[in-house]
Amino acid sequence: MRFYRKKQCFETIGLLDEAHGELVRFIEKKHIDDAVSLLEQCQQGAISVGMLIDESEGEGRYEVNCLEEYCELIYQIHENLLGGIPVNTKQLRKKLRKPLGRVKSGLNNNIDTQREVVFLPYKASMWDSLESVWEAANAEPGCKAVVIPIPYYDKESDGALGKMHYEIEQFPPSVPVVKYDDYNFEKKHPDMIFFHNPYDNGNYVTSVHPFFYSKNLRQYTEKLIYIPYFILENICISNKQAIADMEHFCTASGVVNADYVIVQSEAMREIYINVLMKYFGENRSYWEKKILGLGSPKVDKVCNLKMEDFELPEEWKKLLQKKDGRRKKTIFYNTTVSALLKHGEEMLEKIRRTLQIFKENSDNTILIWRPHPLTESTIVAMRPHLLKEYQDIVLEFKEAGWGIYDDSPNLDRAIAVSDGYYGDCSSVVWLYQQTGKPIMIQNIKI
Repeated sequence: MRFYRKKQCFETIGLLDEAHGELVRFIEKKHIDDAVSLLEQCQQGAISVGMLIDESEGEGRYEVNCLEEYCELIYQIHENLLGGIPVNTKQLRKKLRKPLGRVKSGLNNNIDTQREVVFLPYKASMWDSLESVWEAANAEPGCKAVVIPIPYYDKESDGALGKMHYEIEQFPPSVPVVKYDDYNFEKKHPDMIFFHNPYDNGNYVTSVHPFFYSKNLRQYTEKLIYIPYFILENICISNKQAIADMEHFCTASGVVNADYVIVQSEAMREIYINVLMKYFGENRSYWEKKILGLGSPKVDKVCNLKMEDFELPEEWKKLLQKKDGRRKKTIFYNTTVSALLKHGEEMLEKIRRTLQIFKENSDNTILIWRPHPLTESTIVAMRPHLLKEYQDIVLEFKEAGWGIYDDSPNLDRAIAVSDGYYGDCSSVVWLYQQTGKPIMIQNIKI
């Protein structure tokens, strides 16, 4: 039986026991109509528990037989009250509690508890932020782990939803996935839902399907759990400016609506709690219970990366080797949305210069360029005048054939293959640090 259904059974049995006390008081005070009405409600409550057990475990269960015994007692009391026959209230509560006690014992000892845990990634490249949690849930006996990639949309300049993207085909073959419209959230009511897009309708560039906004998901699960898809720089708690710059991460809708939020470290947890106290108040203990510094699954993944774990495309293998067969130095080049928004044309010129320098040294060094996956969508939504030049740069790089343009969802492959990082300061930097490989941040002025 599903955990939440067993919980419903116990809650209903608890309510029935409370109702018995009220029933005794009604009978003793001669409130017969109230007592009869309450008996009918008790019978309906017992029937609802029996139906939950039948649906989950099949018919003929011992626990359902006990509930039928309880309903027969309820019926006898009901008929006695309507017929004016005295009811012994001193033994009533104990008599009714006995079959319900056997039901509780059966639920505890004879019916196994099963959990259903749902994971809602939207971009395949961000699956690593949930992957290790899914692996643990998938390996747990009695737990059904369901991965449901969800669609997302580009946003038009007026905020309307534009083109839809659905990346279900891009997830690893080892991860069984379910189409979002094949899963009935209301009927299934998963025990936990993990998600990694916290913005609901608050992102100017993209939006997940509105059904999957955190404010809506809350009604379909016992526990809604948010894990960020990014890693942030570990900031000193006294650095007020750095904290101010990241407050929007802490106050996103998904953080507020989730039952639990799992962040990358205890230091980051403290920052989240302080920011949430500043904006929303509440008792501090409320946020302390909600924000958990358990670490990021992204770090789990990166710390275990091995180059030999990846089957490289043939064109990669050719470019990674020098003419004499030795391996070239491989640089992971990362460009971000934020740098492009901030610097515009100057940033595009920086990218051109960088690519030219690596082209001139391509006999000994290979560049893997991974722009942020939402770069083009962001340009369309917020800097449309830059679109053609950006697309020209990308096309020129691809056609030249001396470097690798990597727009695949597999960030980890580029991290594992590369010898060092060059590019913008972003969440990828703090992830790349875990490898111990060298990092250089680009300066558009140089």
